Amino acid sequence: MGLSSMFGAETKREETFPFQLTDAEWRARLTPEQYRILRGHGTERAGSCALNYEKRAGTFACAGCGQKLFKSGKKFESGTGWPSFDQPLEGSVGTTEDFSFGMHRTEVHCSNCGGHLGHVFPDGPPPSGLRYCINGEAMVFEPEQG
Repeated sequence: MGLSSMFGAETKREETFPFQLTDAEWRARLTPEQYRILRGHGTERAGSCALNYEKRAGTFACAGCGQKLFKSGKKFESGTGWPSFDQPLEGSVGTTEDFSFGMHRTEVHCSNCGGHLGHVFPDGPPPSGLRYCINGEAMVFEPEQG
């Protein structure tokens, strides 16, 4: 079974999202690197983001809109150079089939603002068997209080 069928109907890029800004507002809100990744479907260089090495308890949220995406307990070391998770928070992400660069992948985006986060692959650890390979620049980390 393909990942798209595991996630239900694929999301169309023309979809509207609850959190919307103009292009000028996105550029003002995000750093140039965050804008390139979240709004331009870019990718950061492997191993370049501090969130890949984040080990504290807490939550990873979308850098674009602040929606909570992943709990730290779902993060694992994949050896890829990008933060990897085996499961997102329920309803926090959507997927789209991605045929860029001559490859077929499943893109992951924030379900609230549509920002590009990364990709999901079927080579993760049990029980999900999934690896959400996420750009660290697309997220912010919120440490657990107390």
